[in-house]
Amino acid sequence: MNYEVVIGLETHVELSTESKIFCSCGGHSAAKEPNDCVCPACCGMPGMLPVMNKRVVELAVTAGLMLNCNINRYTTFDKKNYYYPDLPCAYQITQLNHPICTNGLVPVKTAAGVREIRIKQIHMEEDAGKLVHGGHSSFVDFNRTSVPLIEIVTQPDFRSAEEVITYLNKLKSMFRSGGISECEEGAMRCDINLSVRPEGSETYGVRTEIKNMSSFEAIERAIRYESQRHIDALEYETEQLVQETRRFDEVSGKTFAMRNKETEADYRYFPDANLMPIVIDDQWLEQIKANKPVALDEKAELYREAGISEKEIAVLLADGKVLKLLDDTVSLGVSPKEAAAWILTDCAGILRKDGKSFDDLVITPEKLSAIIKMVEAGTINRQAGKKVLIAVVEQDADPVAFCKENGLDRKVDSSAIDAIMDRILAENAQAVADFKNGKTKAMQALFGACMRELKGAGDPQMIKEILENKLK
Repeated sequence: MNYEVVIGLETHVELSTESKIFCSCGGHSAAKEPNDCVCPACCGMPGMLPVMNKRVVELAVTAGLMLNCNINRYTTFDKKNYYYPDLPCAYQITQLNHPICTNGLVPVKTAAGVREIRIKQIHMEEDAGKLVHGGHSSFVDFNRTSVPLIEIVTQPDFRSAEEVITYLNKLKSMFRSGGISECEEGAMRCDINLSVRPEGSETYGVRTEIKNMSSFEAIERAIRYESQRHIDALEYETEQLVQETRRFDEVSGKTFAMRNKETEADYRYFPDANLMPIVIDDQWLEQIKANKPVALDEKAELYREAGISEKEIAVLLADGKVLKLLDDTVSLGVSPKEAAAWILTDCAGILRKDGKSFDDLVITPEKLSAIIKMVEAGTINRQAGKKVLIAVVEQDADPVAFCKENGLDRKVDSSAIDAIMDRILAENAQAVADFKNGKTKAMQALFGACMRELKGAGDPQMIKEILENKLK
């Protein structure tokens, strides 16, 4: 019998805010040491009241707009009650009854075709702390407590691990380029709800939830293992499937039972009386819409019109960091095609040489645009531009200062080149003789000597033509 895998996702995304959701402590990236970014409010001291961070609402609405959701103008917070050592109040402030966004839609394209993933809702909530286990002791780090999250809940519309990974990569790229979240390791976590049923059946199978996954590779492995476990149970009766929460062990590549799956009633939700309802009026919503980043599909079309290839577009859209660097560089007056070429060819080559990826790329749009503009203006040639780029990427050099310090910004006229070339030919009489005797490699040696003497200044093609004319 053939079986169909049915998957729904709950994706938690840390928002890029200056402070936490209900207090003025710095966000997740502000912490340097355990418990150094904690106040009486976010560590649950009695009598401390939450104060809503307006920026969290704006980012949540922006995410909803990007995922084609309805924005609820009236939204409230609820308390989700459970006890765990990293939850100082013994409840989490979240949204149940009136979430911020509902009924979205995200198209996902894989080799199997396009599938439309329905977004059930997006809600705002606070993160919990972090338990650190070592030896015979466990420690609690409250830095992450009350860091703002949005949770994106889909309908059970996925049918393969490939669709799940494509969807998550799309979210990551959209949120990075839109300034919603950096989505780095730990800042984007996923709960996988999975069941299996006979092909053609409309009835869902027994559902298991795999908790707190952050690595895309681990997510794919967990889905493949859990799918096969369900199929084996249905086909060969290897075990009795029960609704439960499971964890994935990356070493063994298997999932293991943690606890029976909780229901909504287990959490005893009730409205949070300490937080007033949020009303999003027309003016505020229009302001958020006006600042909404361009959708990825629209970006792709703009890039095509600018002459960027489909292969390059695919790379750009898959990496939010690279996409943002491109857009920010273009906003400084550089053509999209030129900026894409410098990023995807030259920057990528420098990183690849050192065994690095785009995640390791450190260059500001201002410095990259300065290099490109100097080349386009003829202040330096393309070869000199590459030297400057290497210095900027590897040493964080100032491009203009580096050019002056190394003599790369000298404009060399043809008469100066002619004089230098005559001297090079006189000093390398043997190479000249070799060329005349048919040894074409001698030409390259002479050209290299000229370029070294000019220190990269001057147009290489022009220098080559002058040299060829002289030798003939």
